[in-house]
Amino acid sequence: MITLLYFARFREKLGQDREIVALPAPATVESLLQALAARGGVWQEQLGGERPVLVAINEQMATPASALAAGDEVAIFPPVTGG
Repeated sequence: MITLLYFARFREKLGQDREIVALPAPATVESLLQALAARGGVWQEQLGGERPVLVAINEQMATPASALAAGDEVAIFPPVTGG
């Protein structure tokens, strides 16, 4: 099981700030995002690859190929711009 944390537009659009999910091993950030997008609707719209997504695993920035392990905390958030 991994804990997902949603921030900013993801929290607003998906209607939740966290959830716990199980993924078949081996799992990566890419396979996680694909599994979430496969839920369809707003999940596909927000996480299906059309819009930028940043991911951190245990507070460390991750790439699509980054491996996930049981007990990980995964934060999903949009790129942030400043001004």
